[in-house]
Amino acid sequence: MLEIQDLHVYYGQIHALKGISLQVGEGEIVALLGNNGAGKTTTLRTLSGLLRPRAGQVLLDGTPIHGLPPHTVVQRGIAHSPEGRKVFNRLTVLENLEMGAYLRKESDIGEDLEQMFALFPRLRERRQQTAGTLSGGEQQMLAIGRALMARPRLLLLDEPSMGLAPLLVEQIFDTVADINRRGTTILLVEQNASIALSVAQRAYVLETGAIVLEGLASDLVQNPEVQRAYLGESV
Repeated sequence: MLEIQDLHVYYGQIHALKGISLQVGEGEIVALLGNNGAGKTTTLRTLSGLLRPRAGQVLLDGTPIHGLPPHTVVQRGIAHSPEGRKVFNRLTVLENLEMGAYLRKESDIGEDLEQMFALFPRLRERRQQTAGTLSGGEQQMLAIGRALMARPRLLLLDEPSMGLAPLLVEQIFDTVADINRRGTTILLVEQNASIALSVAQRAYVLETGAIVLEGLASDLVQNPEVQRAYLGESV
């Protein structure tokens, strides 16, 4: 479905991504792990068209998309739930969700709204509340729901556990697994390696802009380097 080939991305003179290559198959959850500054968010921003690579390719179903503007990337079937949630603070929950469907041609999005409220019942209760007054967990639900309103085939999900209490993290990741079971492919960026590997089928580990490990999530959980660096275990 998605293929990244030898991708190089710069911020000015800073070489942020140093020739990374990865694949995401239809129906998978693939995790992208790494510490702060590893290049995880840069990868997602490049996939969604917010950054342009200096070299390499991004292919969706074999077709290059790395030169496309963000709105066209959304039209091709990729939606991005960004790090830090970035909801529209002055808009209501309902208006935020409607903004997620902005590029769709269908005039009736009521069925999709009902699906979001079924996934996130708290959002139904808060539908007329301004997004900036929601809790962190509620804003994360809203950010994911807004991205799903574009009906993406591939969801780019950046740090959904950031700043959330453990119970909320479990709820969010239960929902992520549910979204995948309903047919949406997910590329997941997450610092909480333990929970990311519990829902993903495969994973890549980034360090300073390069992929240093890749494999089945079940294998990486047992990898001594991953255990020591990302799972907080001494081996």
